[in-house]
Amino acid sequence: MASFDKDIENRKRSAECETDRLPTLKQIQQEYTDKTNIDKKLKITPLNINYKMRKPYILYNNFRYKEELSRRVAIKREYGFYNYCFISVCLSFVLGLVIGVAIVGSPQTRLITPNISPKRIAKINTTREGYSRSLNSLKYSDSLKLEDNFIPPEKENNMDRFATVSFTGSVDPHKHKIDVYPKGLTENMKDILKDNKVFQHKLSITNVVDTNVHVPNTDTVLYNNIYWGPEVENSMPQGYGENSAEIWESYVDQSEVTKMEPGCGRMQNRLITFKDGIQACVRYRQNTDQIQGEIFSFYVARLLNLTNLAPSVIKVVDLKDKLWQSVANDIASAQWNTNRAVVLTQYIPSLESATIPEIFKPSTRHLNKNDVFKMSQKENDTVETNKQILLDKLRMKNVKAKQEIMNDFDFIDAKLNKKTRDLFVELAQWSDLIIFDYLTANLDRIVNNLFNYQWNVNIMDGPAHNLARKIDSGLLLFLDNESGLLHGYRLLKKYNVYHSLMLDNLCVFRKRTVDSLKSLHESSIGAKLSDIFHRKNNAIIRDILPPLPEKNAKVLHDRIGKVLSQIDKCAQTFSNR
Repeated sequence: MASFDKDIENRKRSAECETDRLPTLKQIQQEYTDKTNIDKKLKITPLNINYKMRKPYILYNNFRYKEELSRRVAIKREYGFYNYCFISVCLSFVLGLVIGVAIVGSPQTRLITPNISPKRIAKINTTREGYSRSLNSLKYSDSLKLEDNFIPPEKENNMDRFATVSFTGSVDPHKHKIDVYPKGLTENMKDILKDNKVFQHKLSITNVVDTNVHVPNTDTVLYNNIYWGPEVENSMPQGYGENSAEIWESYVDQSEVTKMEPGCGRMQNRLITFKDGIQACVRYRQNTDQIQGEIFSFYVARLLNLTNLAPSVIKVVDLKDKLWQSVANDIASAQWNTNRAVVLTQYIPSLESATIPEIFKPSTRHLNKNDVFKMSQKENDTVETNKQILLDKLRMKNVKAKQEIMNDFDFIDAKLNKKTRDLFVELAQWSDLIIFDYLTANLDRIVNNLFNYQWNVNIMDGPAHNLARKIDSGLLLFLDNESGLLHGYRLLKKYNVYHSLMLDNLCVFRKRTVDSLKSLHESSIGAKLSDIFHRKNNAIIRDILPPLPEKNAKVLHDRIGKVLSQIDKCAQTFSNR
């Protein structure tokens, strides 16, 4: 029995082992056939494993509410930004309107508002740190109360009065007094501070003579067709000659600065006061070109015998020097760098602004012997003399046109009244100014007015830029010449037409200026300027400040030749034939 049970158990194990073995090929085929038959009966379609699913991002596009939501948020932000800008503009407009009303309504604004049309004025001082400039004077109204001892300039019909704001002038109109010089000055300092001369003038024009030989006398207004005569030359203010320059150089070398304050133009310029009360304007620039332009323009004026530039000298900012020791803190406040060359120009008090004469405005813009004769006729009431001249011509049966009659003279003898004499003295100085600015290519004076005339036709009626007049003598001061000789030469291609415009219409000159031009043209102007520079400045200054470049000296020499050509042209045009 036990063996029987054991035999049954062994058979079961054998069956399990047979079940666990790998199926044969026939079994696999049979199993696949059976499964296929079952699927057909149940009509089951097999899965297509080649089906490609769409990309996930396409499914997300079906959620269009998200896109709409994002668009609405962006629009809301954009409108919020526009609202903020609109509110800011409105607030700025309201604030500006309030400030403008406050400024216009204040008495100070009514006091200094220039009488110039508010049109666009272009700036051409492009080299100096992009800094722009405006007219160098401010208008003051008739309501301004002046001190009893203030002596105003003569009023002209329908002309505004101006208070000077210039490099060497006073900002405060109350300082425009004759007696403004410190007490206790030496005689030499008084000589350079007071430049006026006194002359006596009487009577009126007596004759205009056509002759080949004429010796100018004290009554001659014009001779040789193109030269101002002794009547005008003897009335010229003395100005600041070579003696004044030497006295100023010696004075600065021995002096000590005790006070330093803002003033004299640009932000880093300073008005300094010496120990004895004399003042000077210090020109400080980051660019040495402008320091060179200022001092070499002064040297050119000395070579031309022009006395219209205030005495100037170069110094180096050195805190160890006695000159600067007392103002070391002020130098630091001014943000000056040491070992920099600066120009010390004598402070000129008692100044007023100078306007452009009618003869040089666009409606006329020429000055020749006929203009001098017309002005003499108008101002001196010479009707009877003119009638006699015409009668003489008729008796000779030599009837000519009025212009031809006027051309038939080469000199004018005159005894001028004060008004006419002062007018001719001013025009004589203007003839020097036109030549000087042409030679140096100064951009910051008359060229400034001419260039801006295309946008503002009223600018020629205002004060001339960087030009002032001494109240006590009528001397014209040529201020701010830093653009000359270097920066001005670099821009000749653009602005030379404005320089030539004034020179080409000038045909009356000072004889001594013409003689100086001829002498300089026959020699080396560059060598003369170099000699002055080395003679007046020590080795320390020469190491810091370069001399005038040779190519600039050549341009200056060429421009002297062009001025002489204009003088020859005038002599030929107005000569008697």
